[in-house]
Amino acid sequence: MKLTWLGHSCFKVEKDGFAVILDPYRDGSVPGLKNVRETADMVICSHEHGDHNGRECVTITGRTDAPFSVSQIRTFHDDTCGSQRGDSVITILDDGDVRIAHFGDLGCDLTGEQEEMLKNLDLALIPVGGFYTIDGKKAGEIIKKIHPEKVVPMHYRDPGKGFGFAEISTADEFLQTMDSVVKTDTSELDTEKDYGAQVIVLCPRNA
Repeated sequence: MKLTWLGHSCFKVEKDGFAVILDPYRDGSVPGLKNVRETADMVICSHEHGDHNGRECVTITGRTDAPFSVSQIRTFHDDTCGSQRGDSVITILDDGDVRIAHFGDLGCDLTGEQEEMLKNLDLALIPVGGFYTIDGKKAGEIIKKIHPEKVVPMHYRDPGKGFGFAEISTADEFLQTMDSVVKTDTSELDTEKDYGAQVIVLCPRNA
C-alpha cells in the first residue's frame, strides 16, 4: 500500500487504484496546514472533532470495491473513559498481506486485549503530541509492546515547519524513546520499502 501524510492525523492510503482518506481536518482547523482537497473512494473519521471529521473536504467517487477490510477498536480520547473528550477509534486496514492501524486521537492506555489485537502490524500511525492525546512517552511504551514493523508519528507540532497546535508537543519525546528512527523529506511511504528504521518521520504534504 502507498501512504501519504497530508498533515496532523490525515492520511491518504492507496492500493490498486482505491483510495481512503483517514481523519481529514476541516478548513482552518489546524494551524500551518493548507486545506484538505482530495478525491477518494472512502473517508474514515476516528471521531467527530473538527480537526478529524472534515468529510466535506473530500470528493467521493462512489467506488465501493475496497481491496482491504476495515475494522475498528473503540478507545477513549482522554484518560478518564471519555468523560472529557468522548470516544475515539483505532482503524485497521487489512488487505491480507499488509495491516495498517490508524490510532485516531488515542488518549488512554490500551487494554491487554487491545494490545493483542494490534500485534503483527506492518504500519502504525500513532499520535505523539500529548495534551489532547497520549504523549510521546506513552506512545513509545505502546509501540514497544505491540512492536509494529513500521511507525509514523502524527498529531504533533513542528515549529520549524510551522504546523500544529501551540499546546501540543513536538515529536522529540517520542523519537527519543525509539531506537531506530529515520527522518525523510517526503510525505509518502511505501509499505513494501525497507527504510532501514522502525520509525519513519514524514513531512506533511499540506504544510
